[in-house]
Amino acid sequence: MTEDRRQKTEGRRQKTEGRRQKTEGYPLLSVLCCLSSVVLAVMTAGCTVSNKTPSSDYVAETSCMMRKAYCEKEKTHDAIRNTQYEESVLEEEVTSQMVEVADPLEPWNRIMYQVNDILYFWVAKPCTQVYTDVVPEPVRLGVRNLFYNLATPIRFVNCHLQGKSDSADTELKRFLVNTTAGILGFGDPARDKLGLEPAEEDLGQTLAVYSLGDGFYIVWPLIGPSTLRDSVGLVGDQFLNPTWYVKPTEVSIGISGVNITNESSFHIGEYEAFKSAALDPYVAMRETYIQYRNKQIQQ
Repeated sequence: MTEDRRQKTEGRRQKTEGRRQKTEGYPLLSVLCCLSSVVLAVMTAGCTVSNKTPSSDYVAETSCMMRKAYCEKEKTHDAIRNTQYEESVLEEEVTSQMVEVADPLEPWNRIMYQVNDILYFWVAKPCTQVYTDVVPEPVRLGVRNLFYNLATPIRFVNCHLQGKSDSADTELKRFLVNTTAGILGFGDPARDKLGLEPAEEDLGQTLAVYSLGDGFYIVWPLIGPSTLRDSVGLVGDQFLNPTWYVKPTEVSIGISGVNITNESSFHIGEYEAFKSAALDPYVAMRETYIQYRNKQIQQ
């Protein structure tokens, strides 16, 4: 009996010891589990934050892209502003160059324009084309120089009348050089060798310098567009043209015809291009002529 009790007591003691050891292991296991949970939560939160929050490199790259986009936008705006400014300046220049001229004879002028148009296509252009095909260009250039040299008195006198003594001296030098070294003016060594440029002056410009207005626009048969002032100047210049005094009159007219045909040979096709580009060729011709003359006067 005593031995049985001792064995039962020993068995109960061993069971109690085992339960105590198990009880002591539970808190440690719980602590380890809690620590693992905390670490896992921190790591998860760190990954989430790193995915949602941009890095410093990403922020810098984004900021640089934004600055580039802003600069490109500003450049575009500057280009648009510059284009608008250039267009406004060009428009002001064109407007400033335009000179209004009275056209009370418009019905007459339009008829004369049509007459000249028909004469050009049916007479002047065919004759000029034949002349161009027959006469070589070097000869035509020589003929042009000859007539230009003969017209020196017109430019020389008008330079003096406008107070341009230096230009008048240049015209005199050109005449002497071209008449001698240029063989009566067929060559232009004064320009080619000496660099002496001619002065494009006539009596119409001289009258404008003395504040005489255009008067009104007029289209003459065969002659073409003009103004009242330029018509008076054209008549006055004829008295300074040596070919005007050639006799008989038919020969003088023939010489003038050769001059006009020779000069036209260098401009074949220009009138056709001008006419095809204009909505109203008559108005375009009038505006072009007035602007051209105004530019000559200003120079």
